[in-house]
Amino acid sequence: MKVLVVGSGGREHALAWKLLQSNKVQQVTCVPGNGGTASMSRCQNLALSAQDFEGIGRFALVNGVSLIVVGPEVPLAAGITDYLRQQGLTVFGPTRLGAQLEASKVWAKALMQEAKIPTAQSVIFTQAEPALDYVRQHGVPIVVKADGLAAGKGVTVATTVEEAEAAITDAFNGKFGEAGYRLVLEEYLTGQEVSILALTDGITIRPLIPAQDHKRIGEGDTGANTGGMGAYAPAPIVTPELIERIQQEILDPAIATLSKRKIDYRGVLYAGLIITPDGDPRVIEFNCRFGDPETQVVLPLLDTPLHELLLACTQKRLADLPAIAWKPGAAACVVIAAAGYPDAYAKGKMITGIDQAESEGAVVFHAGTQRKSQTLVSDGGRVLGVTALGETLDAAIANAYTATQSIQFEGMYYRRDIGYQVQTARSAAG
Repeated sequence: MKVLVVGSGGREHALAWKLLQSNKVQQVTCVPGNGGTASMSRCQNLALSAQDFEGIGRFALVNGVSLIVVGPEVPLAAGITDYLRQQGLTVFGPTRLGAQLEASKVWAKALMQEAKIPTAQSVIFTQAEPALDYVRQHGVPIVVKADGLAAGKGVTVATTVEEAEAAITDAFNGKFGEAGYRLVLEEYLTGQEVSILALTDGITIRPLIPAQDHKRIGEGDTGANTGGMGAYAPAPIVTPELIERIQQEILDPAIATLSKRKIDYRGVLYAGLIITPDGDPRVIEFNCRFGDPETQVVLPLLDTPLHELLLACTQKRLADLPAIAWKPGAAACVVIAAAGYPDAYAKGKMITGIDQAESEGAVVFHAGTQRKSQTLVSDGGRVLGVTALGETLDAAIANAYTATQSIQFEGMYYRRDIGYQVQTARSAAG
């Protein structure tokens, strides 16, 4: 079969890489892809925008593409699945209506309330002054969220009133465009964050192994929010008993409520959770696609062929498949970013050392790269994700950092504390 992957980040490189491990997959085309997908055997980049639905559809029809996998949330929210399905194509990814789970936090909150899914208490505002008054009356910490899509940067966890006021003012002054003209102010929940990526055909939903992301730019989870600076899997805090609770209290009710609303949701339901000190799961947010960089640690541990799972979701037969199989051990990913990220950053910096990193057993997933005259250069804020496996989580983290040290480009930056939550919990336990 031929597969087309829409997107250009590390997540899409990981999807293409995993799909190509199946002997049933003849070729993968990435639209538009990046410098990493351009260099893989049986993989090609297609120089179209992820928003060019017509061009993607035409290519898929002419070239006999069997499956289209949509990586990013923006084309999903814009209706790429609806358009391509109308052309008779098979698409893994929710429709525009289903993608509102991520495209509108207000819409998602209403669905959670209807489904009785445990989540933080929240209030919605469409003007700055009432929102500012609310913060002054109720105090901090408080979470300020832009309603719409903001590339993972529309959330501020405010620990001072001034910080909350600045976030509110920035949003209503257009920092996130239309995405910030409606705000959700939410109670601050304490605990560990966990990412549960679940596959669904709209009837059955199956969680993949739990992962933990590192959203902040600085070590110890300090500084600005980013798209994600590293991840590891499986997350030890999520026990088999907790997974069962997440299935019953969050995943099943979400799919049942979407179905009740006549929304045909086939794709990934990504539940960003916080596990409270009492061990209870609460939803921070839902996303409508694979997480990045969580995908880069979940897929290397997956033993079931990926194409089988994705096709089963598109054909509404996920319940017919056996349990998802996993490799033993753990995976860790260190994201290497450009200097200045998540604010302004330079592009075009020559990258070296990837072959050395991969010779040490790592897999280097490209996020913001491109090839110029046989030279690999940086082309984004998050540039590379260095993933390594290990028999234990400590070993996987150590292997990822060893490989990371082989890579060089001007101004590169990475966090040196990926996995610190596990070590902190271990120390607290004595």
